[in-house]
Amino acid sequence: MPTDNNTPSRRNFLKTSATAAAAGSVLSSLNAVQAAHTSYDETIRLGMIGCGGRCTGAANQAMNTEGPTKLIAMCDAFEDRLQGSLKTLTKAHKDKIDVPAERQFVGFEGYKQLLATDIDLVLIATPPGFRPVHFEAAVKAGKHIFAEKPVAVDAAGIRRFMKAVEESKKKDLLVQIGLQRRHEPAYKETIKRLQDGAIGDIVAARAYWNGGGVWTRNRQPGQTEMEYQMRNWYYFNWLCGDHIVEQHIHNLDVINWLMGSTPVKAQGQGGRQVRTSKEHGEIYDHHMVEFTYGDTDYGKDTMMLSQCRHIPKTWGKVDEFCHGSNGSCHIGKAQIFDSKGNETWSYGRGGRDGHQQEHHDLFADLRAGKLPNEGEYGATSTMTSILGRMCTYSGQEISWEDAWNSDVVISPIDKFTGMSDTPPVLPNEDMTYPIAMPGQTKVI
Repeated sequence: MPTDNNTPSRRNFLKTSATAAAAGSVLSSLNAVQAAHTSYDETIRLGMIGCGGRCTGAANQAMNTEGPTKLIAMCDAFEDRLQGSLKTLTKAHKDKIDVPAERQFVGFEGYKQLLATDIDLVLIATPPGFRPVHFEAAVKAGKHIFAEKPVAVDAAGIRRFMKAVEESKKKDLLVQIGLQRRHEPAYKETIKRLQDGAIGDIVAARAYWNGGGVWTRNRQPGQTEMEYQMRNWYYFNWLCGDHIVEQHIHNLDVINWLMGSTPVKAQGQGGRQVRTSKEHGEIYDHHMVEFTYGDTDYGKDTMMLSQCRHIPKTWGKVDEFCHGSNGSCHIGKAQIFDSKGNETWSYGRGGRDGHQQEHHDLFADLRAGKLPNEGEYGATSTMTSILGRMCTYSGQEISWEDAWNSDVVISPIDKFTGMSDTPPVLPNEDMTYPIAMPGQTKVI
């Protein structure tokens, strides 16, 4: 369908390719995009909401895919982040960058201006607390979406995100969530074999993200409290959700994928023993959670033990395992063993570059007229992570239902418009921050 100036529209190109792909018998010998648009501009135009390292990486991977792509708009809360990302991406993809000053948007409201441009697909990788708002706006604008995990930091954000997911399905929008293990051939083959009964009934699982921690950013002279927290976002729950949500979600998602369900309840413990400096904000440095899965294909009350830790010079492990009635599996290494410990299958080398593979899959699907929607499992795996944090912060056993319906809001993100606003958590007199206390902290 032509636009007012009689130029074929990329938006209609993408919509029509989906319709064309549905007519498989008619187009059996031709690529759906080519068949419907041999004379159209097939360039997929990209926009970035967030210009930090992860969104810059996602944009780079998007432009590494087959077929023409072009980055035409960018936004970030900070000008220096936007310019640094633009410089990096221009160096790598000079011919695919067209982001003039009028399509560079800075500030909390910049995403609205970006979504008003003629982009086809938006890459969203701001701090997770912003994800429900940015995702909701992208759906309303009718854009295809790649959104990083996690998709929220509290139950209210999850419920809001899920409403937008339902709307995205009605609008036939492609939605991909950055849980890249689901796109890795090694993981896919391993999970399939386990679900087909390679080790019998799954009786237990283990998941780990134990490491030394991530970057910190010290307070700078002249910063407002909002700017300091935004720059050091990993250590504030209204922005990050704690590392059990921001990082460990990957491993918890693998177990949800394996089980084909979410936990029915959880209990756990955690604390803050080593990473206690002022720049470490309010998050814990270790969590240990026991999740219970009920009424799955493998029977009732399958347990998963979860660990995540940010403590230097400790045992490091980022991995997943499961144990069955007839053997065990090292999921992360794609190895299956019998009950005596003998290896019976291994994927071998390769099949593990998930960050790039997820974008190969996304753009291949979009060009073929396929519109997968990963929003629901993005939400439920995020909620699994939030449930774990609720348990460690409160010291209580909490059901999935109670966690999902919690009315405790830690990220009232709609209230904020700029760096002069007051964030929802403020420092004590000594410039440290209040820390969750099991037995006292309310999470439901």
